[in-house]
Amino acid sequence: MILLTGATGFLGSFVLKELVEKGYEVTCFLRKTSKIDTIKQLNVRYIYGELDDYNSICEALRDKDALINIASLGFGHAPNIINACEKMHVKRAIFVSTTGIFTKLNPDSKEIRLDAERLIKESSLDYTIIRPTMIYGTPDDRNMWRLVKYLKRLSILPILGNGTYLQQPVYVKDLAGAIVKAYGTSISIHKAYNISGAKAITYNEVVDLTAKALGKKVLKIHIPMKLSYNLLKFYEKFTSKPILKAEQVLRLNENKNFSHEEAKKDFGYNPLSFEEGIKLEIEYLSLRKKANV
Repeated sequence: MILLTGATGFLGSFVLKELVEKGYEVTCFLRKTSKIDTIKQLNVRYIYGELDDYNSICEALRDKDALINIASLGFGHAPNIINACEKMHVKRAIFVSTTGIFTKLNPDSKEIRLDAERLIKESSLDYTIIRPTMIYGTPDDRNMWRLVKYLKRLSILPILGNGTYLQQPVYVKDLAGAIVKAYGTSISIHKAYNISGAKAITYNEVVDLTAKALGKKVLKIHIPMKLSYNLLKFYEKFTSKPILKAEQVLRLNENKNFSHEEAKKDFGYNPLSFEEGIKLEIEYLSLRKKANV
């Protein structure tokens, strides 16, 4: 029996479906405010608790064989989760981290995530760490969906910088499959894997391929990075809740390409290209619209 955290989130819902399809027994660890429609449809057990409540984690781990932790490591819950696993003698654990730990910038959550990975590696657990790149795949992704929505409405896109920085987004179903495959193989124990899309492409290519999937032509207007950064710094002085921050310009212009060769070698990871994945996301939107008509 597996305890799954984050089961009602974007990625977690796909992992849950993948586990059920593969015949694993699952119990979902949920907050009382969680929406449980999908969990009920799949007829999956669930238990309520909070990741900042050590005792509730221990209770949820009782009689479990493993933990798959999809819940973010960026909120500082790693010590509670690791200690609870060790106390309840749950050895096997999968943790989802992020390739964001490799950023040259220093967002607040970076140190928390790095510390979480350190604690995981120092623990007695038979752990596997999964580090995805930017995840996309449905209107719930909060990443590519913003671009899709924009390009559906407008045919001119301002780009902060030259757009040649590399991206390697990962399709959510590919990532969910990788997590379940990693859990199912002992070769992944005590390893960390970067999980990315098929190949690295520039942001300009991301825009062009998304526009192509929408059947549109888009004019890209590049605003020099230094100018973008300085304008946003000036803008931030006059608002307490900026829509876009100067630091995001720097983050946008970082390369985010990561090899997944280790995952391919160890458990046959074989992701979709971005062109294939973004077509599926847009098709998913069309199907959802028809279903709501």
